[in-house]
This record gives sequence, C-alpha cells and structure tokens, in this order.
Amino acid sequence: MILVLNKGLGESEIAEVVSEIERLGFAAQSVLGQANPIVFVTGDVKTVPSHLFSQITGVEKLLKVGPSCPRVESVANAPIKIANGVTLGYGAKPIVIAGPCSVESQEMLLETATCVKVSGAKMLRGGAYKPRTSPYDFRGLGKLALQYMAQARIQTGLPVVSEVMSIEQLEIACEYVDMLQIGARNMYNYELLSAVGKCKLPVLLKRAMSATISDLLQAAEYIMLGGNEKVILCERGIRTFETYTRNTLDLSAVAALKSLTNLPVIVDPSHGTGRKDLIRSMSRAAIAAGADGLIIEVHRQPAKAMSDANQAITPDELTKIVSDVEKIAGLFADDALFSKPCQLSPV
Repeated sequence: MILVLNKGLGESEIAEVVSEIERLGFAAQSVLGQANPIVFVTGDVKTVPSHLFSQITGVEKLLKVGPSCPRVESVANAPIKIANGVTLGYGAKPIVIAGPCSVESQEMLLETATCVKVSGAKMLRGGAYKPRTSPYDFRGLGKLALQYMAQARIQTGLPVVSEVMSIEQLEIACEYVDMLQIGARNMYNYELLSAVGKCKLPVLLKRAMSATISDLLQAAEYIMLGGNEKVILCERGIRTFETYTRNTLDLSAVAALKSLTNLPVIVDPSHGTGRKDLIRSMSRAAIAAGADGLIIEVHRQPAKAMSDANQAITPDELTKIVSDVEKIAGLFADDALFSKPCQLSPV
C-alpha cells in the first residue's frame, strides 16, 4: 500500500506517520515526492481495516497495489477433479453438464439422466432447491430431489451437481452431490460463500445478472479464502436493455476470465438466452471462445417442464451439441486457450 501525505509536512510529521504504521505492525519507508510526500507500506495490509491508515494524521489518500484477488489470480494451472474420472479446466477436454432445471419426479429424472449419459454429456445437473421470483412457482422437491440425484448417479455413473441457497441446504446437499452450485441470485451471499469455502466439494459459481467480472472474481475469492480452491466460474448472461433474449450472454467474459485466472470457466447458454432455438449456436460460440464446458437444461418433454420450459432442449438436441463441442474443441486442441498457461493481469 502507498500512503500519499499532505503537502508541506515536515520531517518530524512524516516520521510520526511512519511510527504510527509501525505500531500497526507494518514496515514503512518514506519518500519525498515532487508534490506530496509518499510512504510505502509493506506487509499483508488486508489484515487490518483501511481506515486505520487513512485516519492517521497527515495522510491525504491511500493507493492500494498488488492483486485484489490474490488466491483467484495465483491458483495453480491444473484441472479440477470432480468425480468418476471427470475433470474440468486446464488440460482437460471441454465437457457438457446437462439435466432438468428442476427435479420433478424420480421417474422423470432417471429417464433424463439416461438420455444425458447416452448423449455423451459428462455430468448431470438438477435443481432440488429452486429460487423463484414468484413464491407460487414450483420451488423444488428439496432433499427428496437430492436423493433422486444420488440414485441417478448410481444408475448412470454421471457425477451430479445441484444448487444450494442456504447453509442449511449446504449441509444436506454435501451428502448427495459431487459438485455444489451457487446460483446467480446468491453470488453476493457472502455467508454462504464462506461456508462453501470450508467444504471439500468443487463449487460451480454463477455470475449474478448485474455483476461485473471483478464482482465474480471477488465472490470466488470468498470461497477460496475458506480453503476451497476447486471453484468453477460460470457465465450465465447479464441483464441489459435487450428484451428478445432472457439475458445477454457475455462471451467476452470467457476470454477475460481466462486472462485473469486459471480457474475453469463454463457457460450456461440456457439462462444466457432463455430461448431453446439459440442454445446450440451459443454453445458453439462459447467453446470457440475458450470455455471449459457448458451447463445446459434438457428435458424429455420440454413443453411439460415445471420450470424454464422455454429454454429446455430435447435429448436429441443435446446429442448434437455434445458432438459440436467435441469437434470445435478438436480444432483448438493445440491453442493457448485450451493447453497453455494464461498470462495473469490485474483485476
């Protein structure tokens, strides 16, 4: 951290500033600048509130240097192991995660899981707890849905992922799933993020609808600060003035995130567009942009889906997308986006 001091401070006043910083437990070195005196502070300044520096007599302003998300920016460049041989990230081929928006019944889920397996997708998704804008909409089967997910994993061998919205749900879900999902509405739920950080399971973190890229990385930092480095970032569309699509799928975020961190990045074209007729095109574009995978909503009978029917695709359409992913990833197999370490830059 750099402290810019007030103009005209004398040597004794500057020395007092340095002494105050040292009393806080940090090393400090003063430099007489052309306009204002400057003090360089070294040490982990994140361990104390910033106002302890700004309130020192003679300090005009603070300038923070160094990474704002040190764990996110310095994470090892290695794939994340999920379960049953499935990996995500550096060195691994892009994968497709697919399944229903909501788990509606055991029969429905097992049928869909079989279709997901046959399509070539590598993981099964399914909502047990659903955050809904209207309290009258279907909000999931809860623990029962998680039990159905575990049964589907036994039947198909597919690792499963489901969303949690509270610490109480987290404790239950950890018994049944292979990967936790933090949805867009909970990206700013810092207590939940911190709790997930203490878990050992991989975490799929979705970008909030109005979140900046920096906001998303800060949320990931919360999780990693707790000790869990197995974080997968997900671009799922942001809110703009456009009304033709449900959200605006920000594929530039994929390239940006890949330049800022080594964490895997996947794309959700289902929520990103809200239109089943656009999902295949956006899936292709996402993989070409360097995404490590896709998460897609699929249903045996999309028109009868109890939630998000407009964006659910059929198993046949999913099979085509999985084939697209394999072909496009093959074209870029030797490209830096898929096989070489990225160059980190400040957030």
